[in-house]
Amino acid sequence: MNLILLGPPGAGKGTQAKRLEERYGLVQLSTGDMLRAERASGTPLGKKVQAIMDSGQLVSDDIIVDLIAARIDRLPKGKGFILDGFPRTQPQAEALDAMLARKGLKLDRVIEMKVDEMALIDRIAGRFSCAKCGASYHDRHRRPHQEGVCDACGAHEFVRRADDRPETVKARLSTYRELTAPILPYYRAKGVLRTVDGMAPIDQVAAQIETILESPGAAPNG
Repeated sequence: MNLILLGPPGAGKGTQAKRLEERYGLVQLSTGDMLRAERASGTPLGKKVQAIMDSGQLVSDDIIVDLIAARIDRLPKGKGFILDGFPRTQPQAEALDAMLARKGLKLDRVIEMKVDEMALIDRIAGRFSCAKCGASYHDRHRRPHQEGVCDACGAHEFVRRADDRPETVKARLSTYRELTAPILPYYRAKGVLRTVDGMAPIDQVAAQIETILESPGAAPNG
């Protein structure tokens, strides 16, 4: 079983990918992790990646597809994968399909985690954590029991990620909407796209995905 999880930043793709790894024995393929590993490997491709990244340029689609192909070749026979962070554009989706076809493989499902953007901004932008132990909180949904004191360790310092600021979240959602969302019709036309409610509680999202994966004859939606 080979999957792609699609959705904007904060939709919960990473959380669901981990659950799918555990339930179905799949391997999560993160392009970011692959680039970092290849860069550190010292292989000819790794040196090429390092030169490109050190110069501040973007790694080409061809190289990313080559990295994914090499990683798939190292998977145990019959082991499926979940792609994380790729594809982001239709040309990338087409290049991925062509590479998989050369290997006699295909994507079984592309799962869109659909979100309400304003609710997602509220979900992400309100997050903060304890600077000492990392316990997670939210401005509206989960504040410390005693204001200014971490429930877990009693520390008094809290931090917010730069990526969680409202203006940053809005910019990342805009980028997703402009670049990645247009590939949804591509996968819908191929009959592999399914959509789940990404705003539902984590367990409910997982249950929706499991229903899709265990009902291969279900009609595409979205």
